[in-house]
Amino acid sequence: MSADSLLPRPAPGLDEPLEMLAACHERVRAQLDTLSKLVHWLPEHGADAQAARAASGVIRYFDLAAVNHHLDEEKDLLPAMLEVVPPAEKARLQELVRRVLAEHLELTAQWHHLRHSLTEIAEGRPATLAEEEVERFNNAYRTHIRFEEAEILPWAERMLGAEALAKISGHMTERRRTPA
Repeated sequence: MSADSLLPRPAPGLDEPLEMLAACHERVRAQLDTLSKLVHWLPEHGADAQAARAASGVIRYFDLAAVNHHLDEEKDLLPAMLEVVPPAEKARLQELVRRVLAEHLELTAQWHHLRHSLTEIAEGRPATLAEEEVERFNNAYRTHIRFEEAEILPWAERMLGAEALAKISGHMTERRRTPA
């Protein structure tokens, strides 16, 4: 065992766009876990300081990082893949892209519905989170992530060269520098 294996791998940076997108999926999963815990926390503890911090963190993540993640895919990754896809695979990739875009719209709609209750909690006001809504959002997002990890990211790794990845990286970096 080498000494390097004892150290955690540093988080990928924007100069590694595919690895960064995959790492974002892990952060989404963590936020979804927090949402699920919050559903069960609220009945006993209400919108206490811990609940408010948790709700604020979830809001911050889905209002900013998740939006950037979706834009990274919609504006950069997917168009780059469509540019280089072999003609024999174009129809299949177009089908996958349509699914990603449709799921992004659905996830965004579900998020906006949940956000209202989370804002109340973040501000310390009494509120509840409907378990079935959180579960639906959680399941939809986890299914979406599994799909992207099984279909989109492997295609991207196979199809995109260093130049395309550098271009995507530059756009991802710029997107995070530009104030919303």
